[in-house]
Amino acid sequence: MVFSSVIFIFYFLPLFLLGYYLSGWRTGALLAGSAVFYTWGEGPYVFLLLGLIGLNYLGARWLDGLAEPGRRRLALGGLIAIDLSVLGWFKYAGFVAANLNGLLPGDPLPAIDPRLPLGISFFTFQLISYLFDVHRRQVEVERDLTRFAAYILMFPHLIAGPIVRFAHIRDELHADRRKTGRTGLGIQYFIVGLCQKVLIANSVAPLADHAFGLSPGALDAGTAWLGMLAYTLQIYFDFCGYSNMAIGLAFMLGFTFPKNFDYPYMARSVTEFWRRWHISLSSWFRDYVYIPLGGNRGGRWKTVRNLLVVFLLTGFWHGAAWNFVVWGLFHGGFLLVERFGVGRLLERLPRVVATAYTLLAVMAGWVLFRDESLSQALGYWRALVDPTGFTVLPLATQVALDNQVLAALALGCVFAYPALPWAMKRLGAPRLEASTTLEARLDTQGVHVLATPLLIAGLVLSVAFLAGSSLNPFLYFRF
Repeated sequence: MVFSSVIFIFYFLPLFLLGYYLSGWRTGALLAGSAVFYTWGEGPYVFLLLGLIGLNYLGARWLDGLAEPGRRRLALGGLIAIDLSVLGWFKYAGFVAANLNGLLPGDPLPAIDPRLPLGISFFTFQLISYLFDVHRRQVEVERDLTRFAAYILMFPHLIAGPIVRFAHIRDELHADRRKTGRTGLGIQYFIVGLCQKVLIANSVAPLADHAFGLSPGALDAGTAWLGMLAYTLQIYFDFCGYSNMAIGLAFMLGFTFPKNFDYPYMARSVTEFWRRWHISLSSWFRDYVYIPLGGNRGGRWKTVRNLLVVFLLTGFWHGAAWNFVVWGLFHGGFLLVERFGVGRLLERLPRVVATAYTLLAVMAGWVLFRDESLSQALGYWRALVDPTGFTVLPLATQVALDNQVLAALALGCVFAYPALPWAMKRLGAPRLEASTTLEARLDTQGVHVLATPLLIAGLVLSVAFLAGSSLNPFLYFRF
């Protein structure tokens, strides 16, 4: 079950919210509804998730009771090793076995291909962050199993994030959420996210699929550039749309999730891009990998090592394939170049030039991310720079272009930048009234109340598109 589906919007969500709002025990209702949501898509894997929840709940309480620093570190390491071993088996065992068989004679290892449980990369990182924060005594250990289980199983963030740390929502888990729901704000965020996913990401997807599905010999430069643009917009509006829907659902339930995207394509450097893209993941690696390794405090070479480790792991987190590893190191290389000189040059350049540099670098990286092998990515890059491949309308693309795709490309290019907040401000639209906590987490100074007719039109149009389409899973479901 995905958020952008008729069954979720018109059946699961209304029934769940009705039960949640009428329930006198909202944490229990949230836990039960989330278990149904996950079981709907994953069946028996819900027991794996429940087992990890129980193990980490007990492990964190044991860890919290240890006083001697050495024993606490050993306990933390053991618990994290268990979580990572589960993630490693499902996500990386097949990759490791295939590569070892390629190196060793006779294929000594059997083929391993376990089905990846939905959301395992996200909820594993949430479990690890919780253990780290308990170990550091930055968060009080949760003694109520139901609340802890609801934190991990909470369906808005369970499948594809954002990565919500326990400290973000602990107070709200313990609060009377009958008085803290922001239903109107939640509906606005959900509809905006739904429009981003359905009207833009889904609409440009056929063009991206067509271009990346062509063999290198059939791929002309114009088609390659259009396909790369389409995928650049698809992955942003797909994942940002999911995050906005998740944030909106959280508001409806009385929770405040952290912002996950901040117009990343307007960044003036790749370094800034990672402060704006998938913020919950980049901040997770900063706080739980980069800083513990020493950050930039150990001199130039240790900083280089730490950054490369972080981006090697970032790439590997996204998928068990060499193209993801190279994609991570590709971005890590840009961050190193910017840290040691180019960043100062970018600060002096006109914004449009610095932004163009960043966008070209990121788009070239998306080729690595989208193609299934390094050889395919190299072939795609060659097509991009082939001077003989440019035509007024690339022949290889004509079969994938129609009015819907062209409109989605245009809308995507506009709304990938803060055009809507700018327009709402110019029109004098009222700003949302928000608490200090909400402002700190979502920066609502740029969030305006959208006109109700605009929201209704977006919802109706999105549902009409969904009614005439097949299953449209989010891209990050496979990570």
